[in-house]
Amino acid sequence: MDGTVISVNLSEKKGTVKRPISRGLLVAGSGLEGDAHAGPWHRQVSLLAQESIDKMREYGLDELEPGIFAENITTQGLVLNTLPVGERLQIGECVLRVTQIGKECAGPCEVARRVGKCVMPTEGIFAEVLTGGEIAPGMPIQRMGV
Repeated sequence: MDGTVISVNLSEKKGTVKRPISRGLLVAGSGLEGDAHAGPWHRQVSLLAQESIDKMREYGLDELEPGIFAENITTQGLVLNTLPVGERLQIGECVLRVTQIGKECAGPCEVARRVGKCVMPTEGIFAEVLTGGEIAPGMPIQRMGV
C-alpha cells in the first residue's frame, strides 16, 4: 500500500466546496458519479493529500476539512505532486491515470483570499478513470506505474 483514501468528496455545482460522502462510484471515462466536474475530459477526478491541507493549517486555518479545496479524493501517504503524468493508481477495483499536476485557478478561492495562497494549484493532481467501481474512505491506494 502506498497511500490511503481519507475522504471522498462531491459537489453538484462547480465553484463550490465539496462535501464528504460515505462512498462514491467512479465511472470509467467520466469521474465521480453525481459530481459537477465529472465528464469526458482529462480532469475527471481531482486528488489532494491531507498533508497538503495540514500545511495550510499552519497559516491558522484550523477549520480546513476534506473537500474544502474542491478535491474529489483526499489522500494520505502519497506525495501526489511528485507522481508522473501517466502514473496509474489503483483504489479497490478502480484504476485512475494521472493526467495533470496542479492547475491555475479561475480566481482566488476563499482560502487564498484569507491567507494569500492555496495548495491546490501546486499540490493537487487530476486523473481520468480507466476502470470504475466503488470508492470509500479507508481504501488503500497502490501505485501501478506508468
